[in-house]
Order: sequence, then structure tokens, then C-alpha cells
Amino acid sequence: QVLLAESGGGSVQPGGSLRLSCAASGRALKNYGMGWFRQAPGKEREFIASINWSGATTFYVDSVKGRFTISRDNTKNTAFLQMNNLKPEDTAVYYCASGWGYGRSRPLVAAEFDGWGQGTQVTVTS
Repeated sequence: QVLLAESGGGSVQPGGSLRLSCAASGRALKNYGMGWFRQAPGKEREFIASINWSGATTFYVDSVKGRFTISRDNTKNTAFLQMNNLKPEDTAVYYCASGWGYGRSRPLVAAEFDGWGQGTQVTVTS
């Protein structure tokens, strides 16, 4: 399984932006579909975005659509989550996730992810 490490979290005011990175090691990232989940205090982990192995197709849940952008650079073994127009309700620990997906044209769905990073905290507050 590929090893994942998130970075880029922090504290930002409402309306601000952050870019999360997910660095992969151990195996080539191109073999995996990638996704981002988040978990707010007292809530279940929420699936928010997914990208297929090549970066050609993406999926977003409605709550982040139009504000967040998932991307990847397989040459750098890294996936990203650009978060714009952040809201207090986006406050959570953000996790990147991987699942075997080489050759699939569609992004993985939540149940298909089986590898996780350690998470990075994002806090949106004025």
C-alpha cells in the first residue's frame, strides 16, 4: 500500500484559501485513485472529493463543489486539494486517501478507498 502524508493545513479567516498536499511514498501514485475526506469534531468522516488515476475525471460533494479543486501530479507523486472561499463549517481534520484505480476512467467512490494519511487540521474562524 502506498504511504500518504498530508500537509498544508492551518488556520484561516472565512473567505480565505488553503492548499493541502498529499505526498505519496512506497509505490507510484499513478496506480491509485485519490480522494479527500474530512472529519469535524463530533461528526463522522465525510467523503468530499475524488480524482481518477490520470487526473482526467473528478467528483465533488455538493457542499464543496465550486469552492474546492482536487488535482494530482503523478510525476511528483503528490495529490492536492485547493480550497477557496472557506467557511467555518469547513473546519475539520482533512485526510487524503488512496485506492487501487489504475486504468479506471471514473473517480473512486468512498467505499473504494483503503489507504489513509494521518490528517491535517483546517480551522476557519474569524
